[in-house]
Amino acid sequence: MTLTTAEADKILADHFAPWVRALGLSVTDTGEQHAVLRLPWSDQLAREGGALSGQVLMAAADTACVIALSAARGGFGPMTTVQQSTSFQRAVTERDVLVHARVTRLGRRIAFLDITLTAEGEQDPAAHATAVYALA
Repeated sequence: MTLTTAEADKILADHFAPWVRALGLSVTDTGEQHAVLRLPWSDQLAREGGALSGQVLMAAADTACVIALSAARGGFGPMTTVQQSTSFQRAVTERDVLVHARVTRLGRRIAFLDITLTAEGEQDPAAHATAVYALA
C-alpha cells in the first residue's frame, strides 16, 4: 500500500527535526518505490554567491529517502542513514528543486536508494546522490 502525499507530509511533520522542517519540503508524489519532494527556493538557504547550499541539497536528499522508504514499506518505521554520497553537478539559483528518491533494493535490514535533484524547469540534474539505510 503506497502512502498518499498527505500521509507523507505528515511523516515530515511528525518525524523530522525542526531545522529539517524549516527547509519547507513538501511531498509532490509517492509510489511503490519512490517519492518526489519539492524544496522551495529561499535566500535563507543560499550560500555566499547566491547558490543553494550543498548541505541543504544533501539534507533534502536524505529526507526524500525516508519518504521513499516509507512508501515502499507501507508506512514509517525506524531507519538510519548508513551512507550517503552526493555529487554536485551545477549550481541552483532562485529555483525550487525537485528531489526524486527511488528505492533500488529493499531488503529486510538494509535498503539502497538513488536520488536525483533537479532545478525546476531544467532537464539536467543539479546533484545526484546514492544512499544506504539500515532498517529496524
